[in-house]
Amino acid sequence: MVSTSRLPYPLTLAGDGLILREWRAEDLDDLVALLDEPDIARWTPMPTPFDREAGLAYLSRAQQGRVSGRRIQLAITEDGERPIGEVLLFGVDAGLKEAELGYLVGAQHRRRGVASGSLSLLSMYARGTLKLGRLLLRIDPANVASTAVARRCGYRLTGEPPILQVGPHGPSSLDTWELPGDRAATRLERLKNVAARRYGRRT
Repeated sequence: MVSTSRLPYPLTLAGDGLILREWRAEDLDDLVALLDEPDIARWTPMPTPFDREAGLAYLSRAQQGRVSGRRIQLAITEDGERPIGEVLLFGVDAGLKEAELGYLVGAQHRRRGVASGSLSLLSMYARGTLKLGRLLLRIDPANVASTAVARRCGYRLTGEPPILQVGPHGPSSLDTWELPGDRAATRLERLKNVAARRYGRRT
């Protein structure tokens, strides 16, 4: 079991035609293009407009969070090169063995299974390697694309009271989704087998 008091760094996860890797300084222009977009601004607490200054600050925070082991924050790529989105794991509670996950994909790369593939890869890693028993998503119910990804990956609404959040674009009400162990098994095992065939052992 990997200690969740300090999350592994650096990390690369691969499978289902995707490679999730650490953010790099040279990703700045691609990052700005991904995050300076209306749907990203609507559903995330990103500054608007998201310019190069915001991008530099974002990459700096990501690096600090990774080196300190507080979170996993990976660029989504198809070949290890240009990022087309991001997937992350944060808010780890080692005692309760739980954490929250999140994801975003650039507008030009949606509706191709990128978000669900990336979320499933990181969920599999969190369950299988980090041994986290409770994996959570917090999603505004009006974000139908994100809720569809959650369902596709086996996450289910918990029925917990909504979490009220006030961000730079106004208030939102977030539902909590959880990944049940039994419902996740088929999808995650399939991804594990695909990853092993295509890429061998993950690092």
